[in-house]
Amino acid sequence: MTRIQDDSISLLQKLIATPSISGSENQTADLIVDFLNMYLADFRRIKNNIVAKSVNWDEGKPTVLLCSHHDTVKPNSGYTLDPFSPIMKEGKLYGLGSNDAGGPLVSMIAAFLHLQQSEVVLPFNIILALVAEEEISGPNGIACLISQLPPIDLAIVGEPTSLRMAVAEKGLMVIDGISEGIPGHAAHENTLNPIYQATEDILKIRSLVFDRTSPFLGNTKASVTQINAGTQHNQVPAKCQFVIDVRVNELYSNQEVFELLQSKVGSTLTARSFRLSASGLPKDHAFWKTISALQITTFGSPTLSDQALIPFPSIKIGPGDTLRSHKADEYIYIQEILDGIQLYIDILNHYQPAT
Repeated sequence: MTRIQDDSISLLQKLIATPSISGSENQTADLIVDFLNMYLADFRRIKNNIVAKSVNWDEGKPTVLLCSHHDTVKPNSGYTLDPFSPIMKEGKLYGLGSNDAGGPLVSMIAAFLHLQQSEVVLPFNIILALVAEEEISGPNGIACLISQLPPIDLAIVGEPTSLRMAVAEKGLMVIDGISEGIPGHAAHENTLNPIYQATEDILKIRSLVFDRTSPFLGNTKASVTQINAGTQHNQVPAKCQFVIDVRVNELYSNQEVFELLQSKVGSTLTARSFRLSASGLPKDHAFWKTISALQITTFGSPTLSDQALIPFPSIKIGPGDTLRSHKADEYIYIQEILDGIQLYIDILNHYQPAT
C-alpha cells in the first residue's frame, strides 16, 4: 500500500477507537484535523465538520463536492466484540462506524490527497466535506455548510454501496394526522367518533396511488404506521391521532405529496419537516458519461443519507455493504477500502463537466 492508503486505514482505526455518536463528534473531528495537518491540506473546521479545498483553486471552474460523515449510531446490544476496539481479522476491520461510513470517509480522504499530490490538472475544483450529524440529519452537519459552499456542479456522497452508484435516493416525510370528534358516553347517539373518521382517512391513504413511477426508486409510498385514541372503553374520545410515513421518489417534492394527501382526507395533517427530500442525478447531467464509461452499476437507494439535505445534483457511492450498517460486530474489508480509493480516483480523473 502507498503511504496515503496506509495512513488512511490507520486513521479509520483511530476513528473506531474514538466514540462519535451523532451529535457528539468533537473528538473524531480533532483526529481528522490532526490527520490533515500531516498532509498540509488547505482546510477549515466549522463546528465538527472539516472542509478542505483543492490546491490551485480556480474561480472559473465548476466545483465537485466530496462528502462523507464521521458520526455513528449508538452500538446495539448484539455486539460480541468491543464496538470501540478496531480489531483486524482475516482481512476485515471490525468496529462501530468501520462500514458506515468510516470506510467511505477515509477512502474519499485518500483519493482527495492523492489528487492533490498528482500533477493532473482537473477541469473542476474539489471541496472535501467530512461532516457530523449525518445519522440524525442534524442542523450542525452538512446542513450548516450548504450556505457557505460555492455553486456545486456535482456532489458525491460517500456511503457503503458495494461500489454501486445510487443515482437516486428516496426522501422521507413524517406526517401527523389528527381527526377531531365529539366526546361522550359510548351508550349515547349524539357523538362523533374520531376513530371512525380517522379509519376512513387511513383507508383512503392505503388506496392512494402515486402515478409517477421512478425507474430507479419505483413508486412514492405512504404508510400509516401509528394510531392512538381513547383512554377507556365506555367513552368516545375527542380525537384520534395517527402517523404517516411517506417515502418520496425524485419525481415529487415533499410539499406536493403533502398537499395531495391533505386533499384526500378530512383529518388535519401536519408534516414534521419537508427537509428530507428525494435526490439524485438529472437525466441530462454530464456525469452520466462517466458512469457509462466506467461501467458502474446504478440503482435507486431506499435509505437516507446526506443526499437528502444537499440541494445539488448528487450521487451516492462507496466501499462497504449497506446491509452491515447499524448491525452488531460491524466490519469492512481492507480490500474494499483500497478498491474504494481507486474508484473515487478513477471517477474524478474521468469526469468532464458540461461546458
